Amino acid sequence: MDSKTKALGHPIHPMLIVFPLGLLTTAVIFDILGLITDRYGFAVASAYIIPAGVIGGLVAGVFGLIDWRAIPSGSRAKRIGRLHGIGNGIATLLFAGSWLFRLAGDTWEPGIWALLLGFAGVILAGLSAWLGGELVDRLGVGVDEGAHINSPSSLSHIPATAAGPRAGRAASA
Repeated sequence: MDSKTKALGHPIHPMLIVFPLGLLTTAVIFDILGLITDRYGFAVASAYIIPAGVIGGLVAGVFGLIDWRAIPSGSRAKRIGRLHGIGNGIATLLFAGSWLFRLAGDTWEPGIWALLLGFAGVILAGLSAWLGGELVDRLGVGVDEGAHINSPSSLSHIPATAAGPRAGRAASA
């Protein structure tokens, strides 16, 4: 199933999700480092990158929702996509809550609730990312019809099937 939103021939949603996933995971790593080292700079860095990750997650979610709406109803991909989207939405809310708890204090130092929401958010985001991988790698959502290892460049505007699915494959021994 081909993606409905593309940039230069590639699906936008998978290109965007690396930013919020990376930023929010890094925020949790900084929180852990802050707990271990008792260095205030880690708390400040985490507090600054969480809103960037939340905003990135919301933007990526818009493109994911557009693609999800195109998946045929009643399919396994539709169900997994729903869980993937809900999981990412909740993870984004957990991180937003973590950031709000940081704002409520006198310093950027995270309290127990900010930490717990961040830890829960990164675990849920990881599980939801796995579901996203299931959609693409197993179910072919967002993958060009007829894609194969010798498909022409997406910039060529030639269908992926032009070279044939077996072109260039080594013969079995």
